[in-house]
Amino acid sequence: MPTYAIGDIQGCELELHRLLERIRFDPGSDHLWFAGDLVNRGPGSLGVLRLVRSLDACSVVVLGNHDLHLLALAAGNQKHAQKSTLQAVLEAPDREELLDWLRHRPLLHHDSAKGYTLIHAGLPPQWTLGDARACAVEVEAALRGPDWRDFLFAMYGNEPSRWSSELTGIDRLRFITNCLTRLRYCTADGALALKEKSLPANRPAGVFPWFQCPGRQTRTTRIIFGHWSALGYWDQDNVWGIDSGCLWGGSLTAVRVRKSKPIEPLHLPCAGYLTPGADGD
Repeated sequence: MPTYAIGDIQGCELELHRLLERIRFDPGSDHLWFAGDLVNRGPGSLGVLRLVRSLDACSVVVLGNHDLHLLALAAGNQKHAQKSTLQAVLEAPDREELLDWLRHRPLLHHDSAKGYTLIHAGLPPQWTLGDARACAVEVEAALRGPDWRDFLFAMYGNEPSRWSSELTGIDRLRFITNCLTRLRYCTADGALALKEKSLPANRPAGVFPWFQCPGRQTRTTRIIFGHWSALGYWDQDNVWGIDSGCLWGGSLTAVRVRKSKPIEPLHLPCAGYLTPGADGD
């Protein structure tokens, strides 16, 4: 059963259809991993959600920050609403079915048979894979529980910036969420540097891409991630970054996930819907 991991789509529905055609995707025998950020900014978020949900039996989706933003808007949290292009989803006749399905997606997927872990953004250096899996479950429980709307009102913010096993409540959940859905950089001593978005070659002294942070406990864990469109395709440091900036005129990327090293990526060129620039959250 071939498995393909696909980078951030962000509402680029036409490109997703073309990519699935290019890999000759067969829902009867193939499997898809989506690295999060299915929605926002692009013109076809509603169509992307409907398509990916229809493939639920043969796919895995991990949540990205834009997916959480959609859920927050639906819950009534209008913070950052001006950055949204999600009105078509919020007004759709099947919105409740789509949002309920999205709210029940995981934040981390681990395939022990293939030896890969799928996340949207990053992991702090202090976490082992076991820590990451357990922490992801905590946020998933909050999203799926009776107080999920409260969580979606409180999740925004950059603090706390440093991990402690003694963190509790919303501080703990916010830290976990920021790692798994927003992280790019950490400081040398392991604090999150969420405001830093430069390319690795231009990074300030003292900050490191999360996957190059000194002492990273998951350095032997093979990780596939998205989120960092300015980084482009990345296959070093035992990680594979597959957000290659479809929305910005780059490409939509798929890699075939195998027990050995993933097959070389397939990049589908995209028209681009926004002017390239600093990659915001």
